[in-house]
Amino acid sequence: MRPRTGAAVAAATVIGAGTAAVAAGRYASGVALGPRPGRPLPGEPRLTVHATGPGRVVLTRGLASLRPGVYGLRGPGVHAVVGPVLPDVPHAPDTVVRRLERVHHGTLGTGARVSLTPQLHAGTPASALGIAHEDVEVPGELGPLPAWYVPADRSTWVVTVHGLGTTREHPLNVLGFLHAAQLPVLVVSYRGDPGAPRAADGVGHLGGSEWHDVDAAVRYALRRGARRVILHGWSTGAAMALHTIARSGLRERIAGLVLDSPVLDWDATVRALATAHRVPAALLPLTVRAAQGRTGPHGDALREAADPAALPVPTLVIHGPDDTLAPWGPSRRLAERRPGLVTLHTVRQAPHASMWNADPDRYEEALRRFLVPLI
Repeated sequence: MRPRTGAAVAAATVIGAGTAAVAAGRYASGVALGPRPGRPLPGEPRLTVHATGPGRVVLTRGLASLRPGVYGLRGPGVHAVVGPVLPDVPHAPDTVVRRLERVHHGTLGTGARVSLTPQLHAGTPASALGIAHEDVEVPGELGPLPAWYVPADRSTWVVTVHGLGTTREHPLNVLGFLHAAQLPVLVVSYRGDPGAPRAADGVGHLGGSEWHDVDAAVRYALRRGARRVILHGWSTGAAMALHTIARSGLRERIAGLVLDSPVLDWDATVRALATAHRVPAALLPLTVRAAQGRTGPHGDALREAADPAALPVPTLVIHGPDDTLAPWGPSRRLAERRPGLVTLHTVRQAPHASMWNADPDRYEEALRRFLVPLI
């Protein structure tokens, strides 16, 4: 082969490999940014149901099935709720027995493949909890956003915002507590959710654009009579809350933030989502760059919104070191930098957005202590 021909072939090979890598990075970014609402988060293990009996279910033994607390159990055509591991029953070496609280729908049969989810309830506030509500629509930037409004006596409202892998049914975990505190609650959906408009590019932005829908929810609450609003967000919903307090024209009406498993480092969460989808480590930098190219500089905007020096209102952060999708370190640093304004409630042995599930009583006590001065 003549030198020029060999050089041309080598150059074409390099260009082809580079093009393939860029294409792979773009594909991986779409995977990372595309968790669908209500579907298991990437990396959440599938468990096999080995047996069921009165008040109990036998699951494959593993770190997930041994988690403390109460969780939803979701599989094709079935949704159930499981409580803690039962301590006084025999356990085989490869299985674990948990308390079976209830089956919402479907049949939890032997051999079923299921995943744990932080989302306990299926249905509406009325059907799931017996709490009266209104079905309302929040006028959003892209179109109407379905929401539930739960009325109560106080003039301070709570706007709840779910995050990755869940739907607006997830905030029903704490709705009973908030309703007992006589707080009106607006349980919102946002772009990409069932019944809500889709984003033009078809992928999520980890809160970077979705916060506009939270801002619309704040406006709706104020039009309905709220004097002040507390934002309670999980995961990317917590990131949306931070964007809103930093950028909304109505931020002076926001009295406080509750950030559960907050996504505070955009790049780190994109990498974690891609890794959970088994994207090769060599492609992770390309994945992050491709995600930035598809969605815009949301990482920079989130860093500004999550800057401890800029935080203007009391904030409760509920997070723990076992979260593999949203690193705990930024939450810890946020609390360390603003000790008079930010309270960190640490929950261990809890995966992403499952802080309430791991220890509901301590979660609600921390929430009560935070809310009382604000309402």
